[in-house]
Amino acid sequence: MHRWITGAVLALSACATAAAAGAPQPVKPAPAAMYTGRWYQIARIAAADPHPCHAATDDFIPAKGGGFAVTVACRDNSGKLKRMTVMGDIEPGPGGAKLRIAFLGGLFHQEYWVLDHAADDACALMATPGGHYLWLLSRTPALAVGERARVELAVKALGYAGRLAPDP
Repeated sequence: MHRWITGAVLALSACATAAAAGAPQPVKPAPAAMYTGRWYQIARIAAADPHPCHAATDDFIPAKGGGFAVTVACRDNSGKLKRMTVMGDIEPGPGGAKLRIAFLGGLFHQEYWVLDHAADDACALMATPGGHYLWLLSRTPALAVGERARVELAVKALGYAGRLAPDP
């Protein structure tokens, strides 16, 4: 068992390092206000199987001593409401556009990057560094047609080949 865990950790580390090397970088800094309040997951590109969480919202709440908590609420494939709260921190460096989320009390960590956002911060593109997942987040449950077209162009400019699929 110990050998399996060690092998899995080494394999995941190698994959993460290789994927991050070619990942799109954030286009501009992300203001601290990006990590407060509610975001709606409007659409996504996923390189893996369909995500089991639909109609998700992410509620960011500043945490005592720095960082933030994120409560994710969504519906599973049967329609049942699921909630999960995780802790996060803004990574030092590129203008606050990279964050690190701790899952299962800090047992696992995942980086997320704010690749681009609207000038008024009404919507944003967030991705995993390896480029396997990309989410369109909005402060409202729907985007205007013109804004959606702008976002689709930004997704292509970042090098993503897939089309944003609506988050049902």
